Amino acid sequence: MTAVFESIGIFFVRVFEETGLWFRMLWRTVRWTFRPPFELGEWMRQMVRLGFDSIPVVVLTTMFTGMVLALQTYNGFARVHAENFVGSVVSLAMLRELSPVLVALMVTGRVGSSMAAEIGTMRVTEQIDALKALATDPVQYLFVPRVIAGIVMLPFLTILGDALGIYGGYLVAVRLMGANPVIYSSATYNFLDMNDIWSGVIKSAAFGLILTLTGCVRGYYTYGGAEGVGRSTTNAVVSASLIILLADFFLTKVLF
Repeated sequence: MTAVFESIGIFFVRVFEETGLWFRMLWRTVRWTFRPPFELGEWMRQMVRLGFDSIPVVVLTTMFTGMVLALQTYNGFARVHAENFVGSVVSLAMLRELSPVLVALMVTGRVGSSMAAEIGTMRVTEQIDALKALATDPVQYLFVPRVIAGIVMLPFLTILGDALGIYGGYLVAVRLMGANPVIYSSATYNFLDMNDIWSGVIKSAAFGLILTLTGCVRGYYTYGGAEGVGRSTTNAVVSASLIILLADFFLTKVLF
């Protein structure tokens, strides 16, 4: 019994340590963001890497999610003769929840893992120590461009995902299931307001901060050679995904 309580205590201590470390690196990143020199070229390179290169994944994920959602809701609503509300359900679900969360999770798997692997490799090969020897702060050089790219580009990816998800729902409901296109289109926009759009954008910016910073922190504190790099990569994806899902609940509570 003592061993069980000891294991639980160790688990919570590690959680608190990791949380404190994450916020400490967040504070250092915020401080270095507004201090010269500004590596604008690196900022743009990270934006292209995180934003433009992630478009194919976002297109497939959000479009097919909207299509599946429309298919399921149309079949379900048809039982109670409420097919006219399918457009409203698809648009609200994509704007408020599905598009921000799914885009963040897909970018986490694609980009967050690579950030952890890249910085982790630099750690185990002592390149980060070399940066310090050259009077270059690793947080400013490695963290700031990636975090800014996540905060700036993820809202654009989410807006793209919103449009594609709604369009995918339209294709299935109207072209496949035979819904009235005029009624479907009007239902899509009748129950929306600007808060539905802005809530998704705010969420996606927060998720961009979470996934990039988590990947950088996991990579920065890598140890154990090549095995440690693999471990940090896995931990970065798992940790960022869990934090995103947890933060989504509290952001929804605050925004609505």
